[in-house]
Amino acid sequence: MTEFLFRDDAYRKSTEAEVVAITPEGGIVLDRTVFYATSGGQPGDSGILVRSGNALLTLSTAIHPDGDKARIVHVPAAEQTLPAIGERVRVELDWERRYRLMRMHTALHLLSVVFPFPVTGGQVGEDKGRLDFDMPEVPDDLPALQARLNEMVAADHPASVEWITDAEMDAQAELIKTMKVKPPKGQGRVRLVRIGDVDLQPCGGTHVARTGEIGPLALGKIEKKGKQNRRVSLLFA
Repeated sequence: MTEFLFRDDAYRKSTEAEVVAITPEGGIVLDRTVFYATSGGQPGDSGILVRSGNALLTLSTAIHPDGDKARIVHVPAAEQTLPAIGERVRVELDWERRYRLMRMHTALHLLSVVFPFPVTGGQVGEDKGRLDFDMPEVPDDLPALQARLNEMVAADHPASVEWITDAEMDAQAELIKTMKVKPPKGQGRVRLVRIGDVDLQPCGGTHVARTGEIGPLALGKIEKKGKQNRRVSLLFA
């Protein structure tokens, strides 16, 4: 198993770690990491791995191998010399990219408040994100919804993490906004992200500490993707 340091401190930019495995595809598994792996619509982190003597490996992304949510594989760019199992290394995030993803992911939680419909999909990007909603009709007053979004950002609500048991999650199904992606259960507890008094939902992603860090937002295109499915794009203004 990999220790997911980002769960408790999304602002941690690096860590010392030990190589515990090399996958058949050449991915690097560490005993602990600050890298978030692709899941829940959020891309995996990128950065570097530093070996003794300051030898550097470029890491293009991080993934969960074969759906194993307990481990994270750091994927190196092609044709690089891999570290040995048992070697001590340091991994460092591409922090500018990660921070933009944190800001957008938190903003999408606010978008799910402004559009109070079941979520059928989503994607977090560095400059643009989107949520798909089970929404028969587009609301009339989009400028008012955008203004409400920015009011929540300006209110500088704190974002915090808390945990509940699998059984408590089953008893509070109303917290689940996503129709197709269910919160990860099976390990005894589920991670929730609370944003002030405006939102609480299961989420394993990385978020900023306060909504004021997000910055001004603008609604983008609203596209029809099915009989009742609407895709709402969100951008940094």
